[in-house]
Amino acid sequence: MLQIDRWKRVLIWLVCLAFALLAVPNLFYARVEAHNDAVVAIETKGATPEREAAVAGWPDWLPSGLVNLGLDLRGGAHLLAEVKVADVYQQRMLGLWPEVRAALVKERDTVGFVNEVPGPEGELHVKISKPEGMPKALEVVRGLARPIQSLTGIGSNDIEVTGSGDTLVITLSQAEKTATDDRTVKQALEIVRRRIDAVGTREPTIQRQGDDRILIQVPGIGSAAELKEIIGTTAQLTFNPVVSRVTDANAVPGTGNKLVPSLDEEGVYYIIEAVPVVTGEELNDAQPSFDQNGRPAVNFRFNTSGARKFGDYTRDNIGQPFAIVLDDEVISAPVIQSHIPGGSGIITGRFTIEESTNLAVLLRAGALPAELTFLEERTIGPELGQDSIDAGKIAALVGSAAVIAFMALTYGMFGWIANIALVLNIAMMFGVLSLIGGTLTLPGIAGIVLTVGMAVDANVLIFERIREELKTARGPARAIELGYERALSAILDSNITTLITAVILFTLGSGPVRGFAITLGLGIITSVFTAYYVTRLIIVMWFERKRPKTIEV
Repeated sequence: MLQIDRWKRVLIWLVCLAFALLAVPNLFYARVEAHNDAVVAIETKGATPEREAAVAGWPDWLPSGLVNLGLDLRGGAHLLAEVKVADVYQQRMLGLWPEVRAALVKERDTVGFVNEVPGPEGELHVKISKPEGMPKALEVVRGLARPIQSLTGIGSNDIEVTGSGDTLVITLSQAEKTATDDRTVKQALEIVRRRIDAVGTREPTIQRQGDDRILIQVPGIGSAAELKEIIGTTAQLTFNPVVSRVTDANAVPGTGNKLVPSLDEEGVYYIIEAVPVVTGEELNDAQPSFDQNGRPAVNFRFNTSGARKFGDYTRDNIGQPFAIVLDDEVISAPVIQSHIPGGSGIITGRFTIEESTNLAVLLRAGALPAELTFLEERTIGPELGQDSIDAGKIAALVGSAAVIAFMALTYGMFGWIANIALVLNIAMMFGVLSLIGGTLTLPGIAGIVLTVGMAVDANVLIFERIREELKTARGPARAIELGYERALSAILDSNITTLITAVILFTLGSGPVRGFAITLGLGIITSVFTAYYVTRLIIVMWFERKRPKTIEV
């Protein structure tokens, strides 16, 4: 029997209406771009000088999300930066010296006096006054080695120690260099992302490229020089005493204190002393590690001045919480368990391995870990983007007109029903993009145009199946019902394989490829919904009203 339950009908129309409403703001809103100190409207005229401004007539209580325009459509800045990962090796050696000295001083009777002597960059050379104590010195310094927490360095230590005559030579192991390179690039990536996000730019592309390069594309930035200036700013990392932990966002911190939110705990705030004990500028390194019980933790190390201040504070405040604050947000507030001399310590808590790794990255995010060398700089003007938008509109209109004409001429009234579903399909695609804050790129427009052509494939399969069922002398109601039921498996098979391809493109691709994959994947999902459920509902409603004895498809 050709029928659809009332609740299903209501649900289908509600879904169509909801996503159509999500798409409509893209017609009623104007995007404007600040370029060369002038505000230039790039989609509609008469916009106010804001990045996105409402046009009169659109109610505030309705959805107002917009589809973001990518760099190739909106214009902006493009940078390709190389991270000088080798710079970190020398910093690690400098930070290791206080710990080595403190360990050898305890064995002064055996090794004598200890002094640092000049050596090649990336190596720490330590001279002892009693060469006969070299075996003991090697044993002590090798005891400072820590296991590497990375998939490529399992079973290896972070440092290698050799000795000749009266001089020890300490270097990073090759496995540690590989792990350090990876951490350095990840840290630089995180810092760049935080600094760009802080200025409110929408949908920037910040991703790793190769072993030591970072691709940075930011729509809406006036020039590459402006983007470089943003990246060059310094994030603020501080270590502050905790006064109290509260849940009131309006709590009064008191004189000399300030109220800051927790990064990971929603609704939790900390009252901390405004003057930090040490700052991120005095932090040499932070790495994921494990505590004595084998639980994930984070090791950190200060430079000489930071180590002195941190050691004095921990000696006098055992049992007190100590806030680690990044850009006025508390990322962790561990309790001081014991006096921490030497400038190195460990942060423990209920961490997973991933959380300890992320915390180590955030701790190091106070300053860029290594110099960024910009290999490629480009400023893309919005005029090129507008040309692309216009060309995409023409392609979409021509393609849609051709598909609409073909379906109307081939299938008559059923073809017009498929055309209604096609329009709804396009509206739903923009609605989903607006809902998720997706970015539309030029390849994304190509994906939409391709979806327009593919959207009616399901209807072609259904209508041809209905024609076959009509030839068996079945009634029109039964023919329509069987046409939809028996075409469903073929529709799912063809679209699922295409969807798998889109997922692979999104997962493995980058930039333009991902833009194409997003619109293609969304188009597949929305086209199956509109081609099968929406057209079936419209045909059922028409059939219930007309009750035709025969039909033509």
